[in-house]
Amino acid sequence: MEDSDDEADTIMARAHNDVPQERPCLRCRTPFWSEGFGERICRRCKGLNAWRNGVSESPGFARRR
Repeated sequence: MEDSDDEADTIMARAHNDVPQERPCLRCRTPFWSEGFGERICRRCKGLNAWRNGVSESPGFARRR
């Protein structure tokens, strides 16, 4: 049986390229400091009502299958 600390280390291990670095926001393209590749929207954009409420930014049409 493995030690529970070893399991936690395995679960918390980062992917090879998942490093903190400056990345462009996917919404406004402004560079911001990101803690990993899963964080791609800057704090300013996340603070907008549209982001918090999940409102679509474009008035486009829904895709049909």
